[in-house]
Amino acid sequence: MLTLIQNDQEVPSGNLLEWFREFQTPFRVVRPYSGEVLPDISDNSALIILGGAMGVHDSSQYPYLLVVRSYIQQAIHREVPLLGICLGGQLLADALGAPVHSQRNGERGLHSVEVLKSANTDPLFFGIPKVFPTFQWHNDSFEIPVDAVCLASSPACAHQAFRFGANHYALQFHPEVTRSIVTSWSESSAGVNDSTRIMVDFLREEKIYTAISRKLLENFLRIAQLLR
Repeated sequence: MLTLIQNDQEVPSGNLLEWFREFQTPFRVVRPYSGEVLPDISDNSALIILGGAMGVHDSSQYPYLLVVRSYIQQAIHREVPLLGICLGGQLLADALGAPVHSQRNGERGLHSVEVLKSANTDPLFFGIPKVFPTFQWHNDSFEIPVDAVCLASSPACAHQAFRFGANHYALQFHPEVTRSIVTSWSESSAGVNDSTRIMVDFLREEKIYTAISRKLLENFLRIAQLLR
């Protein structure tokens, strides 16, 4: 069964649950921030780890982050397929010993990401355009771990995605957001003008953004052998 780990009440799963159902992928959602216990690592066919407003260095305030980090290390050891999104990707980088920088290379709103030559044969980016629009909402950023491969980049944040081993992936961008999530985040964290701009930009590219995001999830489920 696929386990989706939600790290923050304000950073929900968005489109992912609908796509799991569409692809008939058995899944469960675990919320360690509310005290829910993660299943034994051997009970997972794959992991998706969502983002959060906190950073990887905030474990004194959010001690469950240490539990999630340890869980990621177990997944690496057991070769459980893993996709980390934003904070989830930063936690993967941290678990692999790579620096995660606070307040560096931040982006908010819709931005273009470029798929690098190193991803030409990577199955996660199969069928994804060379340059594609996606949604960003981060202040922190990760370095690429030793022995990992950087797969995507943007002008403001050079490290947008990496793969470690055969099936452990980190994304800095958010492929899961919906219109309501964009509204919530932008209204709570941006000024009126920025909030309007962010929503206008998102609505302009919403159709292609959603299609590309769905393809990324489909590709990950194939990597995890949860979709034929």
